[in-house]
Amino acid sequence: MTGTGGPVATFSVWDYVVFAGTILGAAGIGLFQAVRGRKETSSSEFLLGGRKMTAVPVAMSLTASFMSGITVIGTPAEAYRFGAAFWLFGFSYAIMSAITAEIFVPLFYRLGTTSAYEYLEMRFSRPVRIIGTSMYIVQTALYTGLVIYAPALALNQITGLDLWGVLVATGVVCILYCTLGGLKAVIWTDVLQMVIMLAGFVAVIARGAVLQGGLTKIWEDARQGGRLEAFDFDPDPLKRHTFWTIVIGGSIMWVSIYSINQSQVQRYISCKTLGHAKMSLYVNMVGLWVTVSLAVFSGITMFSIYKNCDPLTNGDISAPDQLLPYLVMDILAAFPGIPGLFVAAAYSGTLSTVSSSINALVAVTVEDFIFPLCKNLTAKQVTWLNMGLSVFFGALCIGMAGVASLMGSILQAALSIFGMISGPLLGLYLLGMFFRTSNSIGGLVGMTIGLVLTLWVGIGAQIYPPTDEKTIPLPVSTINCNNTMGQNSTAAPWTSPVTPTSQPDVRPALADYWYSLSYLYFCLLGTLTTMATGLLVSMITGGCKQEKLNSDLFVRKNDLICFSYWMKSEASVIKERDASEFDMAADKSAFVDPMSPDADKATKL
Repeated sequence: MTGTGGPVATFSVWDYVVFAGTILGAAGIGLFQAVRGRKETSSSEFLLGGRKMTAVPVAMSLTASFMSGITVIGTPAEAYRFGAAFWLFGFSYAIMSAITAEIFVPLFYRLGTTSAYEYLEMRFSRPVRIIGTSMYIVQTALYTGLVIYAPALALNQITGLDLWGVLVATGVVCILYCTLGGLKAVIWTDVLQMVIMLAGFVAVIARGAVLQGGLTKIWEDARQGGRLEAFDFDPDPLKRHTFWTIVIGGSIMWVSIYSINQSQVQRYISCKTLGHAKMSLYVNMVGLWVTVSLAVFSGITMFSIYKNCDPLTNGDISAPDQLLPYLVMDILAAFPGIPGLFVAAAYSGTLSTVSSSINALVAVTVEDFIFPLCKNLTAKQVTWLNMGLSVFFGALCIGMAGVASLMGSILQAALSIFGMISGPLLGLYLLGMFFRTSNSIGGLVGMTIGLVLTLWVGIGAQIYPPTDEKTIPLPVSTINCNNTMGQNSTAAPWTSPVTPTSQPDVRPALADYWYSLSYLYFCLLGTLTTMATGLLVSMITGGCKQEKLNSDLFVRKNDLICFSYWMKSEASVIKERDASEFDMAADKSAFVDPMSPDADKATKL
């Protein structure tokens, strides 16, 4: 009987057919884009889709990039254990979209860079750019390993396939269409995978509603179980999820992910106009709302089904991240092909994220490390170089999956990685964009101190996890369970070795204070530390005396007007973006007709 624990079914033939069809479809898009664009083999075409993409597919790709298998598997488990507070990230997504679209997009679009880290050299110095790029490569490789590991673990448990065999297969498919198709293949595959991912959530919710007697019953069960108490206004920064940690800390963290992360910047600067680039962020915001809402409601549905028999406490599974795969096989196994669709959804999220990461890693490596050293490469050599690097980074990310297997909750681990490394980087960008007095010495010192602090608290929290008093897991029950603990049954694949994060015997004094800081504040800590220290050191080292800087490197007042460029002709936008040098009158470019006599006067100013 559903919801009473015990062994569940495994994959049927039709499940394998649906799953394999999805993966082959994704690879087919890469091959199609490779054949279709075989004559357009420039580096710009491979890395930026020829800068001809429109808002909607780019928006769906932006959403799919970080709505990975971690979201599909981790978010419902989060809602099941801790309640619907995770839905408050909807506020964070809105704040992030506005800041990124109105501040960062115009800057990167105006500069027309391929690598987001080119800005660091323009504004500060070459060493700052190299360090920033290196931090991004380490962060992305770690995160991508985590992304590969999550659904591979689920597939391993559902099908009994070898875990490392699944990991390698995932990486190979991603490498295939990334190598052959470039960014266009990645974006159009993301669109397909976004649809599949949402369909997986809908299937779980619909079947759960049928079993439980309607959505109203699910909602009532969640309310009685305390799962709907999302608005906790306690200002304590040590509590894992409150309104303030999610809206303030979560907003800054998502800004760091969307505004300066190469895999996201690469997408919106691939749009054909600035208006499309901005619009893609706002459409993406709606996509994020839909995704997080469906994921959280899937978790609430799971609680309604297992309210009297928690599979984790009952020993049916060995880690929280196995909850949703277990539920799928429990309630959907009677419908051949549907469990295959769910695993394809988790897998699709992984494919989109891994392919994005590989493409972005190739872009920053070529732009920041190879082009400055090898300036005379032919177009054909660059194309082969891009493909070779795609294979290399794909293999590296597969290797990093082994590191990921040692971490705790995949959702929290993923967001912690972004907080620890992206926080100081975001502080460095904001320092350069808003404060003319800051110099490269201040930026370098600020970023270093910010990174040391975030790594200290982040690694400390991994070694000495916060106690339940801070994380506040909600109560579960096993009152209606069939006692399966210790039985030798077909449930064995579900208890595959996953080492949960355990509490060390001896906890230092810092563990209950410094190391218990909410993981959502890691990014805010790094950002503020970098900016404050960078400004102070810049003033001490004579930052105000530096030579006059190009005004294009700073945020402009007219950047902040939503869609101020929307009515410009496409030709003028492309001309503005591709211009190699900008004059001092560019601040007024949105208000001057380039064909009028006033344009010449503005240029001479």
